[in-house]
Amino acid sequence: MSFFKRIFSGKQKESLDSGLEKSRSNVFQKLSKVFTGRRRVDEELMDDLEEALITADVGVDTTMKILDRLRKRARFEAYAEVQELYTMLREEIGGLFTEDAQGAATANEPAPSQPRVIMVVGVNGVGKTTSIGKLAWRYKQAGKRVLLGAADTFRAAAIDQLKIWSERAGVDIIAQHMGADPAAVAFDTLEAAVARNSEMVIIDTAGRLHNKRGLMEELTKIRRVMDRIVPGAPHEVLLVLDGSTGQNAVEQAKQFTSATDVTGLVLTKLDGTAKGGVVLAISDQLSIPVRFIGIGEKMEDLQDFEVIEFIDSLLPADWDAQNA
Repeated sequence: MSFFKRIFSGKQKESLDSGLEKSRSNVFQKLSKVFTGRRRVDEELMDDLEEALITADVGVDTTMKILDRLRKRARFEAYAEVQELYTMLREEIGGLFTEDAQGAATANEPAPSQPRVIMVVGVNGVGKTTSIGKLAWRYKQAGKRVLLGAADTFRAAAIDQLKIWSERAGVDIIAQHMGADPAAVAFDTLEAAVARNSEMVIIDTAGRLHNKRGLMEELTKIRRVMDRIVPGAPHEVLLVLDGSTGQNAVEQAKQFTSATDVTGLVLTKLDGTAKGGVVLAISDQLSIPVRFIGIGEKMEDLQDFEVIEFIDSLLPADWDAQNA
């Protein structure tokens, strides 16, 4: 469920275009080498397009799916012009995203009198704490009473950083000392949320992948404890991934999704990388909706992920392949 208006303003679109500039330039450069000087679609062009997409971090499996669909459409629809192929490419990329990727509500909703609980997972260094702070700010701006829970107790810095972000966002936080039981912190946070009539609770968790079994046991314990206070909690599990790591982000996502039920993805640091094509691979291979993307350092630079706007920023509809 989203509390935010899902209509992009001109300023938001400008920020998105700016944030994806490196990725757009990377994709353009590769596609221009494929399309420039060609008037007809042939197998050689399709092979070159395959290579371009793979090297743009779209990934092998996702690229092959796109190319298979393009080949079938080109034959069936009798398209032969390069510009028409580009239009079909945009359409097939859009088809990679699940319906939920456009913000459909998750099935697990809290009771009317209960807070909505979001558990955030991800390895250290991906921008997890920053994303939590920005998300808290967004909910606060939407008029919600927000409470943070510092359940990443394995690093003192994680607790301190989340406290700083709670101050920036203007929301309360429940925290204990380093080494405290993460499940106990989550328990205390939800008890406080119920007592304070909080509407949104965001729980940070330890950012490490020492082994899948240990991760699964810890997250399962946290979920079980929270469910005692707020039935059905957590109502959403967001996995934060660093978009600048390219295909490594896909592997991280696979490990986390095998350890816990992830309901949505947050892709960070897309403004500092040319590897924005990995968003396509992640959405396609995991079938998990991308909920938010980070395209800058400002609070408002954590944006809702909108499929149409993302594709338009990465591959503009009016792009002329012959003059790229």
